[in-house]
Formats: sequence, C-alpha cells, structure tokens
Amino acid sequence: MSMQHATLYYDASCGLCRREIEHLRPRLEAHARLVDISAPDFLPPAGYSRQAMLERIHFHDGERMRVGFAATLGYWRLAGLRTATTLLGLPGIFQCGEFVYNRWAARRLRQRQCPVP
Repeated sequence: MSMQHATLYYDASCGLCRREIEHLRPRLEAHARLVDISAPDFLPPAGYSRQAMLERIHFHDGERMRVGFAATLGYWRLAGLRTATTLLGLPGIFQCGEFVYNRWAARRLRQRQCPVP
C-alpha cells in the first residue's frame, strides 16, 4: 500500500471523529493529508459528493479510496496500530467490525449528529 499521497477525509463536526483524528494527528500528519469535510470551502474529489463523504469516512491510501471500516483500518495502520488492524482485518472479525461501523454511521445520519458527543 503506497502511503506517499494518502489523504484522510473526516468530519470534524462529529465529536467522536474529531477526537479520534486529533488523538492520531501526531502519528498521521507525516504520512497523510487530513481534510475536514465539514469545512465550508471543502470540495470533494472527482467522482464523490460531499453527502457520500459525510455518510462514511473516506481514506485514499495513494492508490485507491477506502470507505467505512476499511478506511478506518487503513488510516489506523498508517498511524502504526498494526496489531489492532491485523486482528480487526481477519475474516469474520472484519465483517463484524464493518457491520457495527455501518450501524453507527446510519444512526449518525438519522440523528444528523454524532451519537457520541
């Protein structure tokens, strides 16, 4: 996975997202550009809409766009959380993680806010 041109698109208007990225910022900044998609001047990359990017986190690893739980594992790996990403990436465990992430993301959208302040 090429990380030289990695970009993490995250929603800083979501308290949980903002806290996670601020916690990981020192580990990520040297390897990825961090883009707040809630900023008024944000323009999504070609082929993506602002709404789609608000629905699930997006991480471009330098080669392809990862979305949702796969995106999370991608930037966690970039941040050096290799043991966690290896375990969470195992068959069966990944599907469970993706299910939980998708449920959380859907709830966040329905409530139009992050379920965790």
